[in-house]
Amino acid sequence: MIFYTIFISQNELLHLKKKLNVIKNKNNKSHSTQFDVLVVGELNIDLILNGLQQFPEVGKEILADNMIYTLGSSAAIFASNLSALGVSVNYCGCIGNDDFGKKIIVDLESKGVGTENIIQTNHVKTGITVAFNFDQQRAMVTYPGAMNELNENDITDAMLSNAKHLHVSSMFLQPALKPGLPKLFKRAKDLGLTTSLDPQWDTTEKWESDWKTLLAFVDVFLPNIEELRNITKKQNVDEAVATLKDFANMIVVKKSVEGASAFYKNEITNQPAFINHEFADAIGAGDSFNAGFIREFIFDKSLKQCTELGAVCGAINTTAHGGTTAFTDLASIKKIALKKFNYILQ
Repeated sequence: MIFYTIFISQNELLHLKKKLNVIKNKNNKSHSTQFDVLVVGELNIDLILNGLQQFPEVGKEILADNMIYTLGSSAAIFASNLSALGVSVNYCGCIGNDDFGKKIIVDLESKGVGTENIIQTNHVKTGITVAFNFDQQRAMVTYPGAMNELNENDITDAMLSNAKHLHVSSMFLQPALKPGLPKLFKRAKDLGLTTSLDPQWDTTEKWESDWKTLLAFVDVFLPNIEELRNITKKQNVDEAVATLKDFANMIVVKKSVEGASAFYKNEITNQPAFINHEFADAIGAGDSFNAGFIREFIFDKSLKQCTELGAVCGAINTTAHGGTTAFTDLASIKKIALKKFNYILQ
């Protein structure tokens, strides 16, 4: 038997280690990918009616002072604003083969979001939400359309492997996707991704899910305070969080003008809201909070830093009508953050 001894320099050894470190490893969340984040969720157009003197009443007609026709949906607003914050984002969702669907593609691509994994169908139309804004309150009516079509099998391992983080939103608006979410999140974790979930409102108000199984695979759970109360059947936030803590990981509770609270292991961060005194509307404010939080989370920032940028982005959202209008690009976002909220965005 012949043995060979190979001598390499210290520099060559370091170079070899670097090459080995970039090899994909399903247990390593830092594997080389094209995108930072894969967003899976609903897609729809928003028709926003502003300046109402009152909410509509049956049998009566009222007038709006302003109308906005724009990209909607929780997941799409999150994806667009996260991309504007300098994060590379890919999207998987379902739209109809119609004018609404075409506008969604154009709007996402204009924000730099990858759209090649968006499914177009001829069977149903693209969804739309009509929002009625009155003062700082709103009511919404949604036609789901193609939102009902997306299911867990549509999100391939190849899509997951091409990102470092998976974000899912609006589980209750996607009945075909919802049953497969535990499997989807487990697949993502097995492939080395970090994960986040914003449940959004349940229009049936049943709030049913296998939460214990699902949240075990969710790194960041992002409900607002009313969603958390309905999911846990507890009114007190601390009690609500306590019911989930044995099987959930990080829980981040959005509380509108009262700010946000983040819970992780034994750490609690209470973040006051940044108040905008020239309020436009709050459509997408929670999704913008999510974008700020996840931007910091995927770059391993502290819980306080994540929550603080989330609050800033939620406030920036309210400086313009619609969910994405205030988030044009990173430079302009930095200017708004500094001018309006005295916050230096790195």
